[in-house]
Amino acid sequence: MIARELIVPPQFAPEVEQGLIGFPKTLPSKLFYDEGGSALFEEITRLPEYYLTRTELRILRERAGEIAQAVEPGVTVVELGSGTAAKTCTLLEALGRRQIRVPYYPVDISPAALNEARDRVETQCPNVYVHPVPKDFSEGFGFLRDIPGRKLVLYLGSSIGNFDPDAAIEMLSSVRTRLAPGDALLLGTDLVKEASILVPAYDDERGVTAEFNKNILRRLNRELGANFDLDLFRHIALWNPDQSRMEIYLESLRAQTINIGLLRLRVRFALGERIHTENSYKYTMPMVGAMLSSGGFALDQSWFDKRKWFALHLARV
Repeated sequence: MIARELIVPPQFAPEVEQGLIGFPKTLPSKLFYDEGGSALFEEITRLPEYYLTRTELRILRERAGEIAQAVEPGVTVVELGSGTAAKTCTLLEALGRRQIRVPYYPVDISPAALNEARDRVETQCPNVYVHPVPKDFSEGFGFLRDIPGRKLVLYLGSSIGNFDPDAAIEMLSSVRTRLAPGDALLLGTDLVKEASILVPAYDDERGVTAEFNKNILRRLNRELGANFDLDLFRHIALWNPDQSRMEIYLESLRAQTINIGLLRLRVRFALGERIHTENSYKYTMPMVGAMLSSGGFALDQSWFDKRKWFALHLARV
């Protein structure tokens, strides 16, 4: 008699279950970044409406030398949520002009993104030595202690904005406790601006961001045996000025029941009911200073684009 193979749910399954049986319904934004989601996000970064990546890259291109000088030679670079490291080579090249060898540890939940990051950096930056680290930040930042040398931790792209304020401080504090005197953090933050600029960045005309948002349902279908019909949900992007954040949802276009086979779960949706998938906070400088201070860092310098839409902040341990 052949034993029946047991199908083990992925690690994120409990978060999905809790999020979908709660009210309001939520899904963790980390689920965006499977191979397909990572590719869609790279496409988003090239959209005309999505100013964040090109604005941050412009700051890096114009100020990388200043940043490298402020950091001083002899650092090991650790990039949290590196993705494909599309912007990072600009800074790595500047650091490479000040030190013979630059150890670089890209950290990301997506193995596909890490592979692309390694290939890109090794091709473009010959004196940078790449050591990919596949990690889910929900497992903590203990790996930072295993990385030798004086560290410059990069957290670019305004990824900190995906955390609610208390969670952002908790995250920064957790990173800070794994660092030593002489280490530093380079943090990217998107700044508050008009809704007419913000909303299209998260709801582009071509619908790429909508596909990226819906990809989270596609992943649940594939990995948890769910039966979401993606055509029965629509992408919603709203600016909440009171909370200083963009809010991203998937809205059910009719009353429906979803079966999630691997969880043995039935989830009912009312017409118009939403799943909250992401927040993206936008900052003022007082907000940045307070967040870094509460996280245990001392803000040293900040660099802006000419319109002051985005900023990079060097914070010391």
